[in-house]
Amino acid sequence: MRGSEGVEPTSVDARLAARLGELRTEHDWSLDELSRRSGLSRSTLSRLERGELSPTAAQLGRLCTVYERTMSRLLTEVEAEPPQLVRAARQPVWRDEASGFVRRSVSPPHAGLRAEIIEGTLDADAGIAYEQSPVPGLEQHIWVLEGTVEITVENTVHTVREGDCLRFRLRGPSHFHCPGPGPVRYALMIVLP
Repeated sequence: MRGSEGVEPTSVDARLAARLGELRTEHDWSLDELSRRSGLSRSTLSRLERGELSPTAAQLGRLCTVYERTMSRLLTEVEAEPPQLVRAARQPVWRDEASGFVRRSVSPPHAGLRAEIIEGTLDADAGIAYEQSPVPGLEQHIWVLEGTVEITVENTVHTVREGDCLRFRLRGPSHFHCPGPGPVRYALMIVLP
């Protein structure tokens, strides 16, 4: 799946588009109401739900916040029930070409479990901003495997280098920035409150 326009939709893209439409229907919201809540235009939301546009990480972040889900949970909802053992070749990978972000769902969310593990890679000088936590009080542990990342949480910038681990409860906006000179690769553990 890629976060850009004009890309042939994959089956994951089509299922994601359908799930976004289902979520809006489950909440009994019009496109106008979802636009008001998410800050995304009615036109963009319509194109996302029809599968004409693949969402960026920032757009998915906004929608996850409105629907009170982590991005992993939303992406898992469009996949089959995950097995207990997730082979490397079967771990879903999502790319946002616009931001230079690659997300591998190493241990996808599963019914009855509160934690998941994600591998993130962010290109040098790339950044991702999330306007708020998809679930207030979401616990996060970020362990940098290679490179350096600057993570802003509650207006405090944390420089996290290879081998370092930053942990916190997310209640508001956050920002990830890779200062370079190379990309950063990190493991992110998310635990629902």
